[in-house]
Parts: sequence; C-alpha cells; structure tokens
Amino acid sequence: MNAHDPLRFGAPDVLLAGSVRHRRLRPVAHAFSYRVYTLRLPLRARAARQARGEPGDSRLFAHNRFGLLSFYDRDHGAQDDSSALTALDWIDGLLHANGIQDADGEIYLHTFPRVLGYVFNPVSFWLCERADGALRAVLCEVNNTFGERHAYLLDTGRPIANGMPLTARKVFHVSPFCKVEGDYTFRFLFARAQEGRPWRSLVRIDYGDANGPLLVTSIDGTARALDASNVLRVFFGHPLMTFGVVARIHWQALRLFLKRVPFIAKPRPPGATVTRARCEAQDR
Repeated sequence: MNAHDPLRFGAPDVLLAGSVRHRRLRPVAHAFSYRVYTLRLPLRARAARQARGEPGDSRLFAHNRFGLLSFYDRDHGAQDDSSALTALDWIDGLLHANGIQDADGEIYLHTFPRVLGYVFNPVSFWLCERADGALRAVLCEVNNTFGERHAYLLDTGRPIANGMPLTARKVFHVSPFCKVEGDYTFRFLFARAQEGRPWRSLVRIDYGDANGPLLVTSIDGTARALDASNVLRVFFGHPLMTFGVVARIHWQALRLFLKRVPFIAKPRPPGATVTRARCEAQDR
C-alpha cells in the first residue's frame, strides 16, 4: 500500500465498506469475520464547511441529530450530554495537552456510525496529520461492554510511516478472556485512490503477552461517497449493523466459554482516561 493521502481540507466524508477479522491463537483456536461499514470523517473539513454556512448533512446522515445513520460528538472523547465541545475541539485539546503541537493538518475520525440512533464502538481511530499531510499521531479510542472507555495515544515524535508498527502496553479491560497485561501492536495502512480503484484502508491490531502472540485482528474498508444512495445501500445490506456488533460480541464470548477458555473477572479501570505510548519510529 502507498503512503497516506496528502492533506486536503476539502476532503469529503466517506463510508468505508469492509470486514472485521479476529483470530485467537491460544489456548484454543478461534476465528471469525464479519462484514461491516464505518465512517471516515475529516473533522477540520467538516468544521470549515460549517463555518462557511454550506448545506449540512442530509436526512439520511445526520450530525448530532437523529438520522438513518448519524454521528454525535458526545459519543467520543470525554464528552457527555452537557458538553459544548465538538469532537474536533476535544482532540485538539488532548493533543496540545500532550505536547503535540504540529498535528495542525486534517484529523480523520474512523468510527462506526449510529444506526437508527444506536451505536457501540469497540474501537475508533483518530488519525492526526501535520499540515503537509504526514500522519503525526493516532488516538485509538476503546470502549468495553461495561460502559467504560479508554484511549491509547500513539506518538513517535515524528511522522508515522505507512504500516509502521506502533506498540502500546495494554492497561484497559476489554474481553473477559484476556488479562490486562501484554502489548498491542497497531499498524495503519492506506492505499491511494487510483484509476478504477478507490481509496482503501487497513488497520491491524495484534495482541500478545509474555507467552507470545495471542490475538490477530484487523478492520479494512474501501471508500464510498457518504451520499444517500450509499447510505441506503449499506443500511439495507447490513441491517441494524451496530445492534449486531453487541450481539456478536456476546455470541463469540459464549463460544469461547463453551471452549473452556478461562474466564477473567473485570478489574478496576485505569485512573487515567488516556495512555500515551511513546512509540519508537521504526521501519516495518
């Protein structure tokens, strides 16, 4: 795959249609794959369009209001119903608080949309670019089914190359079949749109502990315009997708339980809401 797209503050909102894949290596083999779709929202471009008074989102995709698909600022970060911060305000504040001053280019949020007002986001990715379009930092925002949220800020101190492995120590409970120990390794790969081939993305998250690799996961997507026809296409192609996300999490947990994978009680969440991982910038 090629380098990340150069900065364009006119970047459009897009749907990413693809798959989630998950493979457990031990103590028993376990794997699954599901078709999904996500949003890729350029937050600065959206803010610029709003400031210019350009027409808002259609009734099929809505911002901070009900729609067939929708995006709410309060679904991310340290937001709640009373917060006046936008998602862009929040991520800019977090980056500056952590000494990252040069992520002044576009910020893309990859996330599941609300479907008929409902969403559960196992993980969302904030891709924070410099003004020259280089990827400067990534925030991986994780939710568990206990209503808790934690974020891993991946920072190399310089631009992140396409596919570069970025490692963060696991500190947040996600699955009752994995201890809070070991490390995640994230890889973000992007392929530019070419004639006859749309923009594509692949995010890999590998997890291992002291005994070696344990989980191999990924989510990929191929870009489509976030227009009415594509919203209808994914909505009817994957009915009630976000409701299905939670149902599938519990179904896979039952399968692991029946395979006698040891069950681990939920520990207390970490005191901080963000873990900063100062990743070493290295080649693949």
